[in-house]
Amino acid sequence: MEVRIHQGTITLVQGDITEEETDAIVNAANSRLMGGAGVDGAIHRAGGPSIMAECRKIGGCPAGQAVITTGGNLKARYVIHTVGPVYQGGTKGEAELLRSAYLSSLRLASSHGLKSIAFPAISTGVYSYPLAEAARIALKTAIDYMQEHGDIEKIRFCLFDRRAYETFAEELRGLQGDR
Repeated sequence: MEVRIHQGTITLVQGDITEEETDAIVNAANSRLMGGAGVDGAIHRAGGPSIMAECRKIGGCPAGQAVITTGGNLKARYVIHTVGPVYQGGTKGEAELLRSAYLSSLRLASSHGLKSIAFPAISTGVYSYPLAEAARIALKTAIDYMQEHGDIEKIRFCLFDRRAYETFAEELRGLQGDR
């Protein structure tokens, strides 16, 4: 599924984010930047040791923020590591932290002159964020950013399974109707 936002596009695909050929892919990292399960582990395995070496130099990243490293052996030139919130019922500022994780990643991409970026569904795995709410926050943040900034031409959401893809597609259709 693809929608146009000003001069850019937002695309939803089901697949493996480590295969994306965008300028940067986003890693749903932990605050220690030490690798982990899910997308974080997959990116470190596919990208090789140079990514971890840079993460060690950076040292860490708080929830809602983002840092950038080389893409190592990946097709993407860069990996933007962002830390989403652990879902604790929705009353501990999780929505704002999730929005900030996406926004910080987009701002970092812009500041490095990148034109394309691929995101996973941040915080929806082991951090237990409800998928539909996370999709709405992710997509609204991306749409708002593209409407205000013309520098990023392509935002892709690379979703691991059919359920995530269908949930993001439903939320995107809903947001399109709100415009």
